[in-house]
Amino acid sequence: MKLIFAISFILLFTACSGEAQKPPIRGVWITNVASEALRSPEKVNETVDLCKQKGINTLYVVVWNKGRTMYPSKVVERYIGVKQDPVYGSFDPIKAIVEEGHRKGLAVHAWFEFGFSYDYKDSTGLWMQRYSHWAGRDAKGNLLQKNGFFWWNALHPEVQQFMNELVLEVVNNYKVDGVQGDDRLPAMPAEGGYDPYTRELYRKATGKEVPATHDEPAFLQWKADQLSMFGKQLYQAVKAARSSCVVSWAPSIYPWSKEQYLQDWPAWLNGGYADVVIPQLYRYNIEAYEKVLQELSSQVRPEQKKQVFPGVLTSLGDGYRVSPEMLQQMIALNRKYGFEGECFFYFETLREPHKIYEE
Repeated sequence: MKLIFAISFILLFTACSGEAQKPPIRGVWITNVASEALRSPEKVNETVDLCKQKGINTLYVVVWNKGRTMYPSKVVERYIGVKQDPVYGSFDPIKAIVEEGHRKGLAVHAWFEFGFSYDYKDSTGLWMQRYSHWAGRDAKGNLLQKNGFFWWNALHPEVQQFMNELVLEVVNNYKVDGVQGDDRLPAMPAEGGYDPYTRELYRKATGKEVPATHDEPAFLQWKADQLSMFGKQLYQAVKAARSSCVVSWAPSIYPWSKEQYLQDWPAWLNGGYADVVIPQLYRYNIEAYEKVLQELSSQVRPEQKKQVFPGVLTSLGDGYRVSPEMLQQMIALNRKYGFEGECFFYFETLREPHKIYEE
């Protein structure tokens, strides 16, 4: 009788604890840029096996990049007539990695990497041809561009409707454990806000014309608030579709995130529309890394640290690879400052022979 009672108590405690029983995130971003990780069934199986071997428990898998989806999308096909990035042929890597990841006990989240950008180094593609009125504009009336990326006006209702449809398509059609926006979702370069739609929206909201400078404090905060409102609405839509689906954001570091990309992510965390936040603490030396980690630690309340996990730069397509020593130092610093997990950018790092997690 005592044994039965003990087992019942354990089961009840586990059921009531919910999120508290989940292990900290040990994640990795899997992208389609400078990586073959998603190109075939064999590659997908190899990818999942390697993640499992390296102690990774959460995969953030790209589903939207370069204005195309990695999976067959009826939403994108309806908008521009292209169902899927043609490099995959008839193969659906998202279906495959969700199934294989779950088979190996790993969580799989859909990562909308391209966010509110629509092209890279070329503004003449299908999106611009068909939806030129979606394009963001800077104070000079030029197309909104930053670091090679061309951006939509993220405040335009049609743009937001498209993104809402895209995210919900994945939530409804794939057994993903979560969805994620990053430094491009919800986001827009702060230089934006000068297209006709936003000028009129600002005029109606404030009774004023948009200021001549894009970073005028009230104007910048107003734009950031509009994006925060979209983030909240998207969060609620995902939860309405499937309450168990985790909504995470991987923004830039704060306050740079708001100053440059209108991402006021502490407001998202405090407002309750972020299950997880993974700020991108991308630095190339340990001193700089500890500095931004200290700043992050001061920006979140102690009880919020269970929702916040540092994003760690470990590799880039240009050949950069973090040293084994620095990788271990960054993980140790994360623990020192009270962060129990992290997420690595990006998957190709795992091919290095050294260990990541020692236990």
